Amino acid sequence: MIELSHVIAGFEGLHARPVVQICTSARAFESTVTVYAGERSSVATDFVGLMALDARKGETLRVVVEGPDELACADALREVFTF
Repeated sequence: MIELSHVIAGFEGLHARPVVQICTSARAFESTVTVYAGERSSVATDFVGLMALDARKGETLRVVVEGPDELACADALREVFTF
């Protein structure tokens, strides 16, 4: 299991563009990726679920990656989490 965290810097919060990037990146791997925003969580391959997190600027996202290719998956996700 690998855990990442990211503080949302953009004033738009977690909006459609980064959600598509997260989903696309997570779908390329076998590992399961779960994104947490406070008490809310969603599987990273679920566009609607990620949008429903309603994460705002300044909020910290916690990302948990588990699976056979978790190291490569976590590295790819680090590249995505720049918003």
